[in-house]
Amino acid sequence: MKPSENIKPISYLKANATEVIEKLKTDHQPLVITKNGEAAMVVQSVADYEQTQETLALLKMLAQNQQGLAEGKTVSSKEAFARLRQRRGLA
Repeated sequence: MKPSENIKPISYLKANATEVIEKLKTDHQPLVITKNGEAAMVVQSVADYEQTQETLALLKMLAQNQQGLAEGKTVSSKEAFARLRQRRGLA
């Protein structure tokens, strides 16, 4: 189900908070809350929010890595380990 298909007015959230919380935990689908007929917020479980944040962090790291590759800012694993050894005084 798309978030745009799971829409409720804020009055529903106020009157059914406990039910909404349980449904968010089990369905893992965000809920769009409207105020005065317009979308005002998206509510989701903490577990789903944390998973979303972790996914975004991984995607950001991938994008940064891709940018580094495109800019030629890479070194071989041999060179990377040599640098680490040198920094640690092991070389």
